[in-house]
Amino acid sequence: MKRQFNFIHPLLKKINNLKIVFYMKSTNNISFKSISFHKFNLLLINGVFALLFLVIGCNSSQSTLIEQPKINTNETPIKHFAYTVLYNEKAEQAVWVAYQIKSSELEPNFKRTNRFLEDTLVATGTATNEDYKKSGYDKGHLAPAADMTWNKQAMIESFYFSNISPQLPGFNRGIWKKLEVLVRNWTKKYDSLYVVTGPVIKYYQKSIGKNNVIVPSHFYKTILIYNDSIQQGIGFIFPHKKCDDELFNYAVSIDSVEAFTKLDFYHSLPDKKEAEIERSYNLNYWEY
Repeated sequence: MKRQFNFIHPLLKKINNLKIVFYMKSTNNISFKSISFHKFNLLLINGVFALLFLVIGCNSSQSTLIEQPKINTNETPIKHFAYTVLYNEKAEQAVWVAYQIKSSELEPNFKRTNRFLEDTLVATGTATNEDYKKSGYDKGHLAPAADMTWNKQAMIESFYFSNISPQLPGFNRGIWKKLEVLVRNWTKKYDSLYVVTGPVIKYYQKSIGKNNVIVPSHFYKTILIYNDSIQQGIGFIFPHKKCDDELFNYAVSIDSVEAFTKLDFYHSLPDKKEAEIERSYNLNYWEY
């Protein structure tokens, strides 16, 4: 077994332009010709697996979306055309919805469909229109339909119930909408933003409909500017009620949102940069 590892070590050192060059340490006192066919196969297989491990590892780290929060091994996010969602079956709504919004995508090419649909990619099923009927709650978007006007499919999918939470009309049409408009304005200013938004259900007191859709106690949103010249972030935590006071009274650091939700946002950023962005916020970057 030790001799096999002696083979593998120099092999990894000699991977050049995807051509594997075999080399034997002189301390082994074994010539190339003396290697049996069986050992040669083992050597080749080990080398190929080592190469695949390196390639797959690199690709997986590069494929992580900046906006996607860290997930547990038992969690599987659903990727739609314009956003990613982690669904909570017990609450019948998302844990989070994450997406990138670009200034080039703010053209109003497609109107709201106002057709709310079950998300067929949620294997256990989602909430339905019947759950909200006569409930007194709006079907509140997490990723706003107004952010999806650039593409027909994006607009349709924004009305999936996996992107909807029960929201009081005074909240949905008030401070929540106000922040959504600001996000689009900031997108025009900074060209691109990374957004994560969702409900908080740990303090919930009621549910609606036959599917027992939980009415959240709070809602949150985190927003990230991340380009060559600016790296800034901000968070918001709102109680689920009509909020008539100043919007920025609910502004917090992203670290604070993480502590409140137990989620890890923007974890794919370099650790030092992530810590720097998330520990505080600068209102100079988030003007009305």
